Amino acid sequence: MRGAFNGLKALILKDNPSAYYIHCFAHQLQLMVVVVAKNHDGADDFFEQLALVVNVVCASCKRKDIIRDSYKEKGSKRNCLKNLFPEVIKVLKYVEDEGSSVNNQNQAYGILSYFKKVNFVFYVHLMLEIFGLTNTLSKHLQRTDQNIFEAVSLVKVMMKTFKAFRNNRFPSMLEKVFSFCHKRKIKIVEMSEFYVTPRNRRTKVTNQHHFEVDIFNTVLDMQIQEFGNRFSEVSTDLLEYMAALSLCNAFSMFDKSKLVKLSEFHKTDFNDSERVYLDGQLETYYHSLIDDERFSNLEGIADLSRLMVETGKHLSFPLVYRLLKLTLIFSVATATFERCFSAMKLLKTDLRNKMDDDFLNDALICSVEKEALMDVKIERVIERFRKMGNRRGQL
Repeated sequence: MRGAFNGLKALILKDNPSAYYIHCFAHQLQLMVVVVAKNHDGADDFFEQLALVVNVVCASCKRKDIIRDSYKEKGSKRNCLKNLFPEVIKVLKYVEDEGSSVNNQNQAYGILSYFKKVNFVFYVHLMLEIFGLTNTLSKHLQRTDQNIFEAVSLVKVMMKTFKAFRNNRFPSMLEKVFSFCHKRKIKIVEMSEFYVTPRNRRTKVTNQHHFEVDIFNTVLDMQIQEFGNRFSEVSTDLLEYMAALSLCNAFSMFDKSKLVKLSEFHKTDFNDSERVYLDGQLETYYHSLIDDERFSNLEGIADLSRLMVETGKHLSFPLVYRLLKLTLIFSVATATFERCFSAMKLLKTDLRNKMDDDFLNDALICSVEKEALMDVKIERVIERFRKMGNRRGQL
């Protein structure tokens, strides 16, 4: 999509240099978290061990039943490794003793050995903290009725939150780690001693330096850097400036300065003299529309552009209308498009690779808009097919 030479982004920019590429925010957030697992050795090993745990625990119904029985005894519905730790340990010990093969037993033994390390406990707490920080933004970006301008605001807040956590939260998190180790009878290391690697090699750095600098600071610095790279100021500011065109709450978001800055992104569509005229035209535009009842109940900028044409105001405010048209062609950075691509892969499989575009489009609508189709009764569908023509079989 964003290849420098033959990607879709590059091909579009050849025809329109003022176009902008805005990656799906939800996908960017996911990639931001994934990059740590790929580029930090300790985090990479941690997630590999988690994958092994899932494979071992879910390999048989009996192992799943061990965890389910524990649920019933404790009456809890816990769903993360930190809270499921006793149940997972119980399953791993069962596999170590009763495993179907020597390979399974050795695998369970290796995971149990890893679980008894403070390193493991530290990564569990650190990753839970990171997922907790990104949870609010992630849920907002996954909503089908997403307010993209609120998402931009949350993106900017997220960067400040990460920096504050990196600077202030290590002592409190280390206290939680030691408390967990004490409760689960995991040996706690002395922070002033030299760090010993998983292969029992003594290093020249202390445990304090290892956990605070090599893990905590490094992982969060990678997250902050990746966050800044993926959520660039250009994309977030661009979407924030677009919000100034909204008619919601009686033009409460209207801001001339932001709209003029928005025109600066389109250097080939507005020259310097037109930007000067745009500032004055926006002032007249605001007073003209705020008192017009026809523009009081519009839901978005698409309705605004349509009504401006119907009322002839696109001729009165040509520069504002041009800015409005340019805003309409921007890709909206929501998870909806990612869901459409995912649905396409599920529908157009190797066995159904000859379906035409019309049929694929209809099938995609049914798959993506499931909630809307819930109100359609099966009887109405059958009746419509029956009226389309005679059929050999009875519907």
